[in-house]
Amino acid sequence: MIRLSWARRKFLSLSQVLVPFSHLHEAIAGAAAEVPPFPAKKSYLDITLDLSDAIKFSSRLSESQTIHARLIFTGLSSSLFLQNSLLHSYFSFGAIGDARRLFETISSPNTITCNIMVTGLSKSGNLEDARQVFDEMPVRDSASWNSLMSGYYSQGKFEDTIEIFASMICNALEKLDIFSLTVSMKAVGALQCYELSLRLHVLAKKMGFENASQVKRSLIDMNIKCGAADIAAKIFKQIQSPDLFCWNSIILCYLKLYGVEHALKVFNNMPERDIISWNTVISILSQQGHYWETFSMIINMQVEGYRLSSTTYTCGLTACANFPHLDWGKHLHAVILKSEAIIDAFVGSALVDMYAKCGHLDTAKRTFDSLSDHNIVSWTSLIGGYAQFGKVEEAGELFNKMRRERMSFDKFTLSTIISACYNGTDSDVHFGCQLHCLCFKTGYSPSTPVSNALLTMYAKCERIESSESIFKSMASKDVVSWTSMITAYAQFGNIGKAREFFDSMSTRNVVTWNAIFGAYMLNEQEEEALKLFVVMLREDDVRPDWVTYVRLLSAAADMGALKIGTQVIAHTMKLGFNNSNTSVANGIITMYSKSGKIVEAQQVFDSITNKDLISWNAMITAYAQHGLGREAVKAFEKMLLESIQPDYISYVAVLSGCSHSGLVSQGKSYFDQMTRIHGIVPGTEHFACMVDLLGRAGFLQQAKEVIVNMPIEPTAEVWGAMLGACKLHNNTELADFAAKHIFQLDSKDSGSYILLAKLYADVGNFKNSAGVRRLMKEKGIRKKPGCSWIEIDNRIHAFIAEDLNHPQINDILIVLGNLFERIKAFGYVNQDSCSRSTRHHSEKLAMTFGLMNLPPWMPLHIMKNLRICSDCHSVIKLVSLICKREIVVRDAIRFHHFKDGSCSCCEYW
Repeated sequence: MIRLSWARRKFLSLSQVLVPFSHLHEAIAGAAAEVPPFPAKKSYLDITLDLSDAIKFSSRLSESQTIHARLIFTGLSSSLFLQNSLLHSYFSFGAIGDARRLFETISSPNTITCNIMVTGLSKSGNLEDARQVFDEMPVRDSASWNSLMSGYYSQGKFEDTIEIFASMICNALEKLDIFSLTVSMKAVGALQCYELSLRLHVLAKKMGFENASQVKRSLIDMNIKCGAADIAAKIFKQIQSPDLFCWNSIILCYLKLYGVEHALKVFNNMPERDIISWNTVISILSQQGHYWETFSMIINMQVEGYRLSSTTYTCGLTACANFPHLDWGKHLHAVILKSEAIIDAFVGSALVDMYAKCGHLDTAKRTFDSLSDHNIVSWTSLIGGYAQFGKVEEAGELFNKMRRERMSFDKFTLSTIISACYNGTDSDVHFGCQLHCLCFKTGYSPSTPVSNALLTMYAKCERIESSESIFKSMASKDVVSWTSMITAYAQFGNIGKAREFFDSMSTRNVVTWNAIFGAYMLNEQEEEALKLFVVMLREDDVRPDWVTYVRLLSAAADMGALKIGTQVIAHTMKLGFNNSNTSVANGIITMYSKSGKIVEAQQVFDSITNKDLISWNAMITAYAQHGLGREAVKAFEKMLLESIQPDYISYVAVLSGCSHSGLVSQGKSYFDQMTRIHGIVPGTEHFACMVDLLGRAGFLQQAKEVIVNMPIEPTAEVWGAMLGACKLHNNTELADFAAKHIFQLDSKDSGSYILLAKLYADVGNFKNSAGVRRLMKEKGIRKKPGCSWIEIDNRIHAFIAEDLNHPQINDILIVLGNLFERIKAFGYVNQDSCSRSTRHHSEKLAMTFGLMNLPPWMPLHIMKNLRICSDCHSVIKLVSLICKREIVVRDAIRFHHFKDGSCSCCEYW
């Protein structure tokens, strides 16, 4: 500080501060008479050191320029030591021009001079000039090579960094040091090149650097990024006292190796933590969908006394956006306003994104307008919010406003605005084509994200040929490209073409596998999806995620494949998804309930710590499907007490529960409060539930009034509920009224014709019954064949009515005949009035096959694609009595639990 003060007293008295190097002679002329001589009795070396310190401690560029002027005036400018100090100072202030001009005046630069130039030029992005200085160096040392490598690495030129390193090995191996290795390891990690990472590891051993702490740190980081997490874990275990960098890195390592739960164990076992440790684990939880745990970790971070950083806020807000959870987002917003004087661009963009994804577009817009700095990310977040909710015009206006304000857009902005055209309307196609033209005009058409958005847009607009054309023209295809085409063809019902794209991929990740699972499920080929999962498990480099398990559980649920579903649940337990991921737990509830295991579904529901709306909806729906209307009502009321706001699906579930259990007054009350209290507009599903509820209870006129007063056009589903109620109460007049509307809306629906024909037969009007069947024949309408299936030994055995192709059909018919003889003793008489025999209906065949092949203690679980008929209901009820077996049947409407001669529906079905 003494030297600095002295230097300022000597040189700040100049009449004018010099800014441009080219005007140094003016400063010299103006300063000559005013600057006093150097203090007496100082040697040349002391003066040089003083000046070097003055240069080093300069707080402004003008001070360095002033000292430079004094050096020229006093004749000390030829000192190479001072020239190097000035070069370093100019680069530190970003005065690249002054540094270049000074370098040109140095007659004999040494290695240090050139190293300073290489470092300064490369850091400022002038890589070609830095390379030229490096190439012209007569003598290079380790710092020369390291400076050039660091420069290229800092500018994102990772491949060039490796090339320079390879050249160093070939031409100057003796100069290779620890820093050279660590820079090259960072570059290899950025490139995610596993093969090169192995070679660098071997080289570190060969050079004797493997045990150096810096090298071990770099090895851990490189191997994690290159997908060799197991190697990184081994290196970590060899370190006696890992530093914080190693601990923070190994959190990510264990995430890749063992999942979130083990990563959290590493975090909890850390001897000390810093803000990076907390942000790392918060980021992991947010990215992996553990949103409640993300919020909890942020709270713990504050409790431990750590100040929340921009990264913390961004991760927390991202979790709120993806959940979505508006209340927590508002809480974080309040904390930010209270703690931060200025909201930086990253946090501001995250706030906009959070409000937009939560559907509060006006708040997102106000938050955007309040930001002092609008960057490309905040613009894109706001546009994306409007695009997500189908606000195409508003998204387009924002995009145009962004362009008018001279804000440059990038490939991500374009792909976001293109996503606004995913609704498939004519106006969307027109706007999408305009954006496609803009992509060509601005040169973004070859961009992979933009091409992906375009091909998805054309697919959504039912222009699959355009999608495939864009796909074929792409020079670089990523996983999203392939996945988009798989999804596009699946949506068009061409599962064969979707599988072709999947099989053509050279590399697949978990997203691709999830896409093909979804494709099979979309096309009702759940069994193929489950078979493909076995193939996925054989892949070494792919690991199922929570989305995988949610889809597989849904496939098992739709099939009613309890054993397969149980095996999937075992996989989720092994990886810790069943307890840590609410979405997976929700899928398990649905799988159990659709497989007839309502008790197990209830146990899983009770075990969920942080139940979301989907959890409650899944459980209420399960109760409704099993005919447990009162339990559905209790669960709905408990949900309201937990301050969980019901949605459209919640009311469908509870109204369905009321319908299956005859809870008329409760159903009416819920239908009223749905709009009055929660502001939910009733849809066709709600009206169908109300018609079914009133009709089943015998209030047919009230059910008709509900239909007549509907503010929307009644669908075939609504009229079908009315027809079913008429069949139950033998009301042919209203049945005719309902049937006419159904035939107009869905003339190919065989179920309605069959139901009407059965109704006429039940009331003894066989002439009209035959007339309905004759009408079906004239219109070419064929009855949808009844199909039932049962799972035995991990195989699905399907049966169709009157089908005699099963390998054991002869034995089945013999056993079934014996069962008929036995139940006659309990008063069974086939009273079905249909002309076609019901003796060999598919559910009877499946039941008999199950009795033959399953142990006596095991319940039978039978699935059927249509509604169970009254004769089959009576037969299975009596069989459960004489065989002392529990039989669970899931038909197209609900579950029937048969036990000891009675059914859970209490004959109300």
